Amino acid sequence: MREQFEVRDSDAGGRIGELTVPRAGVTVETPALMPVVNPNIVTIEPSRMADEFGAEIIITNSYIIKTTDGLEADAREQGLHDLLDFDGAIVTDSGSFQLAEYGEIDTNTEDILQFQHEIGSDIGTPVDIPTPPDVSHERAESELRTTQERLELAETIDVGDMLVNAPVQGSTHVDLREEAGAHAAATDLDVFPVGAVVPLLNDYRYDEMVDVVAASKRGLSRDCPVHLFGAGHPMMFALAVAMGCDLFDSAAYALYARDGRYLTVDGTEHVEELDYMPCSCPVCVDETPASLRAMDDRDREEALAAHNLHVTFAEMRTIKQAIRDGDLMELVERRARAHPAMLDGYRALTDHAAQLEETDPASKGSFFYLSNESAARPEVVRHHERLDRLSPSGEVLLTEGDHSSDYDESWPVVPPFGPFPKALRNTYPLTAEMPSRLDRDAYEAAASGVARLADVNSDTSFTLAHEDWPESALALVPESVTVENLWRGER
Repeated sequence: MREQFEVRDSDAGGRIGELTVPRAGVTVETPALMPVVNPNIVTIEPSRMADEFGAEIIITNSYIIKTTDGLEADAREQGLHDLLDFDGAIVTDSGSFQLAEYGEIDTNTEDILQFQHEIGSDIGTPVDIPTPPDVSHERAESELRTTQERLELAETIDVGDMLVNAPVQGSTHVDLREEAGAHAAATDLDVFPVGAVVPLLNDYRYDEMVDVVAASKRGLSRDCPVHLFGAGHPMMFALAVAMGCDLFDSAAYALYARDGRYLTVDGTEHVEELDYMPCSCPVCVDETPASLRAMDDRDREEALAAHNLHVTFAEMRTIKQAIRDGDLMELVERRARAHPAMLDGYRALTDHAAQLEETDPASKGSFFYLSNESAARPEVVRHHERLDRLSPSGEVLLTEGDHSSDYDESWPVVPPFGPFPKALRNTYPLTAEMPSRLDRDAYEAAASGVARLADVNSDTSFTLAHEDWPESALALVPESVTVENLWRGER
């Protein structure tokens, strides 16, 4: 067990945890945003990030520091915390991003980890190979072997109480991602970044990002804190947290501000096109789109970066509260309506519902059915699996209508869950808040529940009394089940 990370609350695959960073002497609550600080271009001072925004952890690039005249000497002399004026935890990248961009870098795992330790980094990173999406399996596997060798080397380097990242690579090949996760979890390293997903995020391939993370999580153990490298837009944080990511590094707040762009949880606006400020953060309360446009470039960039940070940190707080309240999936569902690619991501998330169910609490406050994707949520999967534990006998009526005394047993049927004993009617999630106009997916999910119950109780005689279910749902009901339409009197 990794003693530095402890999970306190969970919902779906998301969790609120505590990451103890011994070298910094701090404990970071996750999920956490790590603003990226470029030591050569500081848009928002790290001390301000802590005081105004509540940043507990930031990330910077040790390779840039090491290869910049004057900066290396300052870092060695002052230490990283004094250099950046930040008292919280500081993570350092190794130059792997530059390796991906330019093909080579002038360092190696041993040198860069020792340098990170010498300048006072709290969480260091070896030089892994960030294999991009869509490469051949052969190339991805070869580069993964190199990364794994470097992780094994990193285990042997004395870095004191500095934690060390173990990046999980493998391109878009889910078998390699799962293998990489298992290999990384078997090391003595501490934090587990899912790497090389930036191209997927930049191309709005959120569904493939979800598949990559899901595969990585299958390999990693539950005590592994997971960092999603390069995930900086608040629009997709809830989705990634629900999949099981704990740490996010964001350069978006500064990069977007430099380009005059204004972040929201629903997407990105350009300040030149805004007529109103759709936000109540301090920047948006004090300024107008016109006043922002009237600023000189440096002041406007700083103001936009501050707004972007306010929105991003606020979304993290919203996500944590959703985990506490047990409605993280409802938050993801609302966020998914912001962009078609986000909807693809959410639908991919529900493809992994059985995996999410493993960490999803069995009881919560309420279940809100918000769209057809709700029919595939972990709670529905769990209910169907638990039907295997039940043993109705004799002649059993499964009904949406009034119960009948003509049967040995009479069970309610509620889409999307399907059948359940009457004694469970007031238990979660069967107390779900449902719309009156249900979609086809809800009925099909309920029919799947009927089929599962019938399959595991083949000696029992079942009758399904439904209220005009669609043909696609009825097609899923086994022929052994007698079907009656309560609305039409059909049998």
